[in-house]
Amino acid sequence: MNDIELLSPAGDFDCLKAAVQNGADAVYFGANQFNARANSKNFNKEELSLAIEYAKLRNVKTHLTINIVIKNDEFEDALNLVKDAYLAGIDAVIVQDLGLAKKIIETFPNLEVHASTQMTTYNKEGVEQLEKLGVNRVVLARELEVKEIEDVCKNSNVDIEVFIHGALCICYSGQCLMSSLIGGRSGNRGTCAGSCRLPYALLKNDSVVNKGYLLSSKDVCTLDILPKILKTGVKSLKIEGRMKSPYYVGLVTSIYRKYIDLAQSGKTYIVEDSDREKLMQIFNRGGFSTGYLNGKLGKEMMYTKRPNHIGIKIGEVVSYNKNKGYVKVKLE
Repeated sequence: MNDIELLSPAGDFDCLKAAVQNGADAVYFGANQFNARANSKNFNKEELSLAIEYAKLRNVKTHLTINIVIKNDEFEDALNLVKDAYLAGIDAVIVQDLGLAKKIIETFPNLEVHASTQMTTYNKEGVEQLEKLGVNRVVLARELEVKEIEDVCKNSNVDIEVFIHGALCICYSGQCLMSSLIGGRSGNRGTCAGSCRLPYALLKNDSVVNKGYLLSSKDVCTLDILPKILKTGVKSLKIEGRMKSPYYVGLVTSIYRKYIDLAQSGKTYIVEDSDREKLMQIFNRGGFSTGYLNGKLGKEMMYTKRPNHIGIKIGEVVSYNKNKGYVKVKLE
């Protein structure tokens, strides 16, 4: 298990440095076009070269995301972007579009091509087809259980990558049309409006039986089942978060670095409460879940009261004096 890669997100150069300095084995980021996080700062051509150089000097690999569907009139520009990254020394490209993946493999035979989770690959047969195409790694769909991941790993000749922490789409990544239908912004083109984070009402016989952020899932945290995931045979563990701050990236990377190393050390694996609290404090949507990994589906995966960070509870407001402008708080 000593060749497990910790792959961290980088929405900008500060995030990249935070990931590298806190123990990432590899970082993934997007350019100013053709990636699923168009609202991140991302990297222009000059910054792309600097980012790759910065990481290489510290023995950290770099992966460029081109994880959207590509239109006919964009194909040449997408290939030119790959060429720029290839010449700058990028280690891999993460691709959603099958046609683009095939062309990259033909044009740049020495460049690793990774099938994005946006391809919705969820079984060994899908991995086999991508292997025949020439893909080097497959990022599995996030709807798989640990035992299903293990089955894929045992029956595949390419590297397998899975997500271990961060936001979870309520729909299949790469298959969701909700944002484009509701907000006119396509998640498959990098401009997801986060429609699943909006408030909704549930109707039964024209009567409202529930309302709130009914489609908003908790973020995934896998610290408690990390040893179990490592035993599946996966080669890369991925942290979601290209829209997050450098502090978030650095903290989450450092904590997972700590526990990946612990799980591989042979020592007793115990997650410290202080580390759980740090993760809760930096970002949580009503707590965490293990997503689909443990096969426990249901309301424990959701938090319907609000869709964003809620922090951690430190006490209760006992009283509030509007005229004097102060509150009395009972700390826990």
